[in-house]
Amino acid sequence: MSDKKIGIDKIGLYLPPYYIDMVDLAHERGEDADKYTLGLGQEKMAVPPESQDTVSMAANAALQILDDDDREKIDLVVLATETGIDKSKAGSVYIHHLTGIQPFARSIEMKQACYSGTAGLQLAVSHIANHPGSRALVIASDIAKYGLNSGGEPTQGAGAVAMLIKEDPRIAIVEPDSVSMSRDIMDFWKPNYLEYPEVKGQYSSMQYLDVLSKVWAEYQKRHDVTVEDFESFIFHIPFTKLGEKGLRKVMKGAAEDKKAELKKHYEHTRLLSKNAGNIYTGSLFLGFLSSLVNDPHLSAGDRIGAFSYGSGAVGEFFSMELVEDYRERIDLEAIQSLFDNRHKLSIQEYEDSYNKELPVDGSEYETDYSGDNSAIIVAGIKDHERQYRVR
Repeated sequence: MSDKKIGIDKIGLYLPPYYIDMVDLAHERGEDADKYTLGLGQEKMAVPPESQDTVSMAANAALQILDDDDREKIDLVVLATETGIDKSKAGSVYIHHLTGIQPFARSIEMKQACYSGTAGLQLAVSHIANHPGSRALVIASDIAKYGLNSGGEPTQGAGAVAMLIKEDPRIAIVEPDSVSMSRDIMDFWKPNYLEYPEVKGQYSSMQYLDVLSKVWAEYQKRHDVTVEDFESFIFHIPFTKLGEKGLRKVMKGAAEDKKAELKKHYEHTRLLSKNAGNIYTGSLFLGFLSSLVNDPHLSAGDRIGAFSYGSGAVGEFFSMELVEDYRERIDLEAIQSLFDNRHKLSIQEYEDSYNKELPVDGSEYETDYSGDNSAIIVAGIKDHERQYRVR
């Protein structure tokens, strides 16, 4: 077993090259724009073209951070997703190949709604502890779709967050303090035979907040800590207003100056999510990345509390400690360019794109990737096999 600190050494992001404005969507749906921008806390929604799926997005995110040394030392690849492309083959096997990782690696896919990104992170930390000197690649990649004109439509999104896990990390140490809980509920689920998920929106939000309250209380009891022991908190944020409600739960009873400080931090945490939407398994880590990129009040040694939630349900609270010069490990320019270089779609263009799905009848198909300049794309389907292209 390794006695070294283990955690996140690199973190990368991929977003599709298209988005819609939430004000435009609200007007088209006959809603007050404030319902989406203030009530949900969302401003833009990432829209994936047919040339991107969870595998290609994950591989694109990984390419942002991997170098040749990483490729030689990675021996675990984890894809966390709830929008997988195959009922048997793990998407991580494709990613392992597309990113050029050495052959003697374990590749798996994990599922538990939006929680499995955290499960993948914890698995990777345990793996590194048992295999000193190795590295692990964990990618949370998802496409959130509820259907046009549905109640969940304004909480859609798409994207992937990739993390390199190793000893002596240069961004954040993952502390061995996690507390999890499970409860068998039906707040959000996706039967194999349905195109879109079944959702009990208000009930799901209530369950999210109740699980948070209970797992946070248990965490405090086990580790004898209070809100004062944390500089900032990050949350799973399917829409950023829910994370704000979660923060209120966590800081209940705290001094007013501490509450004001935590609220200030949270505003930085949600900036990227406000402009990307819900990316399911990657949502928590998009919030973490947003803090790293945008929050000028964080510094080395700060303790970050993290709450992960996946409907159905599993919740977990854990903490991370920022290390010296963590911002230097992040490609700020690449992340900013993802947002700056996106093409805005009209609502009609978005709806046309939404209904343009890859065939499910086994027929051969070539995607239209003319507007997608991503390094890795889905070029089509042949003989029931997705054709990925590295450019």
